Amino acid sequence: MNRLLIIVLLLFCTFRLSAQSKPSIIPLPAKMEERKGTFTIDKNVYVSYPTADLKVLAGFAQSALKETTGIAPGLRTGMWMQKGAKTISLIIDPKVTAAEGYTLEVTPNKISIKARTENGLFYGIQTLVQLVPVKGDKKLSCVYIEDEPRFSWRGMLFDSCRHIFSVDFIKKFIDQLAKHKLNKFHWHLTEDQGWRIEIKKYPRLQEVAAYRNGTQIGPDRKKDVDSIRYGGYYTQEQIKEVVAYATSRYVEVIPEIEMPGHSVAAITAYPYLACGDVSFENGKPFEVRKVWGVSKDLYCAGNDSVFTFLQDVLNEVMPLFPSKYIHIGGDEAPHDAWHKCPKCQDRMKKEGLKDEAALQSWFIQRMEKFINSKGKKIIGWEEIMQGGLADNATVHSWLGVESGLKAAKSGHDAIMSPYSHMYFDGYQADSKIEPMAIGYWVPLDSAYAFEPVHPALTETEAKHILGAQANLWTEFIGTEDYFQYMVFPRISALSEVDWTPKSLKNFTDFKSRLNMQYQRYDQQGIKFRIPVPEFATVAGTDAQVKLTLNDPTKAGVVRYSLDGSDVTASSAVYKQPIDIKEGATVRYALFYNGRKSSTDYFPKPAKKKK
Repeated sequence: MNRLLIIVLLLFCTFRLSAQSKPSIIPLPAKMEERKGTFTIDKNVYVSYPTADLKVLAGFAQSALKETTGIAPGLRTGMWMQKGAKTISLIIDPKVTAAEGYTLEVTPNKISIKARTENGLFYGIQTLVQLVPVKGDKKLSCVYIEDEPRFSWRGMLFDSCRHIFSVDFIKKFIDQLAKHKLNKFHWHLTEDQGWRIEIKKYPRLQEVAAYRNGTQIGPDRKKDVDSIRYGGYYTQEQIKEVVAYATSRYVEVIPEIEMPGHSVAAITAYPYLACGDVSFENGKPFEVRKVWGVSKDLYCAGNDSVFTFLQDVLNEVMPLFPSKYIHIGGDEAPHDAWHKCPKCQDRMKKEGLKDEAALQSWFIQRMEKFINSKGKKIIGWEEIMQGGLADNATVHSWLGVESGLKAAKSGHDAIMSPYSHMYFDGYQADSKIEPMAIGYWVPLDSAYAFEPVHPALTETEAKHILGAQANLWTEFIGTEDYFQYMVFPRISALSEVDWTPKSLKNFTDFKSRLNMQYQRYDQQGIKFRIPVPEFATVAGTDAQVKLTLNDPTKAGVVRYSLDGSDVTASSAVYKQPIDIKEGATVRYALFYNGRKSSTDYFPKPAKKKK
């Protein structure tokens, strides 16, 4: 064989081995040094923990490694060491300064995870699991990692109101929050379309407010509505079960009880809570809302019985959630009914309020005082700033970043969730090739590009930005598979926005690490969105061009058709650039372990003229 050829082949093989062994961790750690050698997970490995209070965490490490490798390391407490055994040591070390930080060192014979808190050890375990190759020998690359999160608030919203999901599925979602080092589970539990939490003092919330007699299933609110009864709720025992499960994974559950708007379901159960006997919106008797969007029916701010109701509700809600926060919504509350309501107008005169925006502020502040008296703090969507912000409120900025910026400048904490980057119910690509979504466009690169701290903030003001949160509203998301399709892999982008230092973020590098993440998702049974093949055209004549297609995952099969027909598992396999003649339409899709991505077109179909 030619000597030069041998050298080239050796270099190629060396490059491939290097690429395969390079750690692929999401979110990217703050500091990582690659070192020589590997550590193999086998039957001789033990998880060592110093004291009995870390036994549960050690058991979690054992289970996580078994899930990944098929091999369950043994468990040993104290400074136990058996000759020839390899250890994974969990160590509480006060020298690790960050509360959620950790160090992880992998050598050929020993792994040590050190942290000041159990939280930190837990995140170190999550990183350790990602060092295990998905396929092949269970050899971990030797590394040294020092890591800590950039933000304290790293969260996602789960909307159980538009569509309700099982407790088992919620637990699986919490598992994924933990795997991505996210620590806040914002649980949306009351809405116009359904009340989802048991309140024993008000049984009609379970009997009436938890069910609707139809659901909007398409974009047209008048035509695309079925007549199927839909609903359900979580018992207080189920709530406790979810909270306990999340707590065991260092995830804090924050409930959202909407007020004063998004309250039609509650008003349907108890009409005296509204500003009139019938719907202000249409003059008909109240019913749990079937369609999406904003209703003009809301709690009556002039009626003291509304506050009695809400306080009674919160008196049952707050003991279920250890979190110091209660999210009270406060968004999308049109004031039309208040403007016409004699009780609300009398309230404004009595309290010296100049307009309905000030009345909403008064409403929120009254509820905040009650919640504060119970040792809790409120979070509200940015509309709670209308008419004046409650003293101790945290602002949840969603229409953009301006409200979060304004809140931080005024000394209030803020959570950043602009719909332009952090609403995962938005389309991930062209709506022509994607399943039904809410309307806006939030592709993976947009989610990754979000920066929570605005450059206009001073260093002191920036400390009020708690972090970023992605929201998944479930208007058109009615199945577990579709839920996962919308979350994964965008949750990986969110994790890096919230955890990784800004200076280390790089979308090209993130996409390369995402290839291994796709394999992890597949191994875990996650129905993630398979990306559409990427294309680039090679210059040709006017009558003919060459189309080059790339597999973003590096692990699938690209198939295509040349006549505009649907792409199936029997369609042609892409192997080299395709010659396309003028007028032809190519459709292409990626097949990943038997599942298919959306089918895209080249060229794009022309838009119809109006």
